[in-house]
Amino acid sequence: MLRRIIDLITSLKLTIVCLAAGMVLIFTGTMAQVHLGIHEAQERYFQSWVVWWPMEGNGFRLPIFPGGHLIGAVLLVNLIAAHVKRFRWTSKKIGIHLIHAGLIIMLAGGLFTDLFAVESHMRLQRGDTKNYSEDQRHMELAVIDTSGNDLDQVTAIPESLLKNNRTIDHWSLPFRIVVRNFYQNADLKMLRDAGPAAKPIANQGPGAMIAVRPLPRTTAQDERDVPAAAIEIVPKEGNSLGTWLVSDALGAPQTFSCGGRTWMIAMRTARYYKPYSVTLQKFTHEKYAGTEIPKNFASKVTLIDPERSVNRDVLIYMNHPLRYRGETFYQAGFQQDDRATILQVVHNPSFLAPYVACIIVAAGLLWQFGFHLFGFARQKRTATV
Repeated sequence: MLRRIIDLITSLKLTIVCLAAGMVLIFTGTMAQVHLGIHEAQERYFQSWVVWWPMEGNGFRLPIFPGGHLIGAVLLVNLIAAHVKRFRWTSKKIGIHLIHAGLIIMLAGGLFTDLFAVESHMRLQRGDTKNYSEDQRHMELAVIDTSGNDLDQVTAIPESLLKNNRTIDHWSLPFRIVVRNFYQNADLKMLRDAGPAAKPIANQGPGAMIAVRPLPRTTAQDERDVPAAAIEIVPKEGNSLGTWLVSDALGAPQTFSCGGRTWMIAMRTARYYKPYSVTLQKFTHEKYAGTEIPKNFASKVTLIDPERSVNRDVLIYMNHPLRYRGETFYQAGFQQDDRATILQVVHNPSFLAPYVACIIVAAGLLWQFGFHLFGFARQKRTATV
């Protein structure tokens, strides 16, 4: 039995099946982008272990096809196992070993990048200082304790936990949060503009005067969903504080009191806080003469890290990012009036894997072709003599 499993894992047939499944997945995932959009299709097809049917809903679902992570992981195991099984250490095989090692590093690096890489953005106006970046594709419910003299205590609840009738009980909060309604994408209108049949889903704060209409998820590249939720605040000791509407479209946070402290709640883009801060000193935007086509744009920032006694100015521009503490800051864009710069912040623990893999594969190819070239030259010289 064990021998059959080993033969299956190391077989060329498994490699071909995985490659064929990858081609099918790429085709179906590309077609799905028309209806789902690029990011949603990536998450459901290429950044998942299995593809589910039906895709929507929280009820019973069936796995119908392996996802990108599963296909990549099986290919990686197949390549490693086949190489170990057939490994023979001879000078003639060194090039083959190096090529396989490079491919293994490339596959593993791609899988780790998909699993652990995080992309976010930092938008700065001149003079702004921030110690966090934001992920425009993910939202969070921020519950902020503003009672402190110097610092606010923030409890961030990911969007994935905001499901209908779910109760969130966190040790840092003197109350529970009961999710009464949640909409992945919604349109918010004042009751007077929404029609006579419209009713609010909240009874506290601005939400008591707003009607919420669910919308299908957006698929446009330059648009994003506007999630909305109706949450009930229930103190752990005492009566309910009512139901509140939270949405990124509301703008300002809402305030209430509980447990002798003042709290604010807001739905906002997910934030990744950092042990250092970045201040924008100057942003320059150059254009080609007589056109509106960008030629070059750059941001001069000040990096301040008290833990490491770092205080220095850095110029970030195209193809010259800032790398610090495992994160890379790229000059990604700017506001149309040039009043703000947009930096892309990438945390990728395996960013060196493609470079290392390419060097190893190149060395393996050079060795393999060189070995056969010199061998052929020796044979020809011997035959001539």
